[in-house]
Amino acid sequence: MKFARVTARLDGLGSEKWAVHIEGKRRAALGESMIFLSIGEPDAPPPAAILEEARRSMHAGRLRYADGRGEPIARKALAAHYSRQTGRHIGENQIICLPGTQTALFAAMMTLVDEGDEVLMADPYYATYEGVIAAAGGIPVPVRVDPDQGFHLKMDALERAVTSRSRVLLMNTPSNPTGAVLTRAEIEQIGQVCERHDLWIVCDEVYATLTYGSTVFASPFDIDRLEKRTVVVSSISKSHAIPGFRCGWLAASAEFCNHCTPVTETMLFGSQAFLQDAMAFAISNHFPEIDAMKQDYETRARALVQALGNGRKVSARMPEGGMFVMIDVRNTGLSGEAFAWRLLEEEKVVTMPGESFGAGGAGHLRVALTVGEQDITEACKRIARLAERI
Repeated sequence: MKFARVTARLDGLGSEKWAVHIEGKRRAALGESMIFLSIGEPDAPPPAAILEEARRSMHAGRLRYADGRGEPIARKALAAHYSRQTGRHIGENQIICLPGTQTALFAAMMTLVDEGDEVLMADPYYATYEGVIAAAGGIPVPVRVDPDQGFHLKMDALERAVTSRSRVLLMNTPSNPTGAVLTRAEIEQIGQVCERHDLWIVCDEVYATLTYGSTVFASPFDIDRLEKRTVVVSSISKSHAIPGFRCGWLAASAEFCNHCTPVTETMLFGSQAFLQDAMAFAISNHFPEIDAMKQDYETRARALVQALGNGRKVSARMPEGGMFVMIDVRNTGLSGEAFAWRLLEEEKVVTMPGESFGAGGAGHLRVALTVGEQDITEACKRIARLAERI
């Protein structure tokens, strides 16, 4: 039987990247005691007030079909949020609500990318990026970033990667997996390259609220001249610890949203109204629980970096944002993939190989800050112990 070409384009771009995690889950189900540092699922409970708002809305009858672009209350809240962030008026016609950042990213690619178009992205990159690009018929073009320079995308490297087929730059700041947060100055320079070559910028900002120390979040959407070419994708999954709600959105120009809406309406026609009400409530209010969660992530990251120290064989640098740390295992002589499998087998610690995030992640592990400080410290002892045995 014949299958659509998209299935061939996506072959190998799915769950294979999570093979170490899947094996760890299998062993845990059989009774083995594992420390899981593999998946970025917040361990903190969401603010109770948000859950109560979802319950209230559901019992008030907000269970019918929703607006295809998003419920007015949700679009109004998001427009107000981006108006505050950018310092200029962002209209409700510049917002589309979708179930999660992944769906928003898929919709953006389907709106912008034709078969054979190139999509540039910093390497390492999030594990699903290749898939959403390939699904649209695009060609992923990794742009290597230097781990010894904080994994920051540089304008010169981007310029060298551009060809006549380049159409989109897919950015992610704060970055998953690297924890890099691009400065406004860096984004200005990157924006100049995009203007010069008429590239769209799709910016994944799902970790925007999670920056550490003196690091300040910046977005290309904040820069007036880049607004027309920027599409922001985000959600409350990480910021408010509610990944199961699947509440995400696109923020872009009204022109983009007009072109994107027919795409989203062929995928689904509106998501759950009561959850969008809860999202609007979450976006519009401040919660001390969220401050505590962010502080926990930063404390855990510092504990991890301190526990590994400047080891002879393994080391880590403090992330600027996000909820992950990249551990450098290059001095062991093993790939990240080989080290991750041995760590699972010999030390019962489950991580993600850096190679799951592109060639630029080679020789690294990505670990999630989603377990307590005690478990993180114990995991670091085991990582160092394995490294010394190699």
